[in-house]
Amino acid sequence: MNKSELVEVAAKEAEISKAAAERVLSAMIGAVVKAVSKGDSVMLVGFGSFKSAKRAARTGKNPKTGATLKIPATTVPKFSAGATFKAAVAGKKAAKKK
Repeated sequence: MNKSELVEVAAKEAEISKAAAERVLSAMIGAVVKAVSKGDSVMLVGFGSFKSAKRAARTGKNPKTGATLKIPATTVPKFSAGATFKAAVAGKKAAKKK
């Protein structure tokens, strides 16, 4: 599913125009990107969490030539799926908290 298909589904489910759904989706994506790039985490209970993680510098290998390369340290985005999302993908019902 790409962004335009997601916009179409969201517009239908929320009974709003596709233009409004596209603005909401773009605003949400922008807010998540902005927060994670600042180092904050974004948690959507049941869906998952977005956060940034530091990746240490390391030595890699060029698969074509076999030469070693230095890969610099960097910060990357990470997503961790929530329990409800994991259960839905696995085809199970989410366990209720006591």
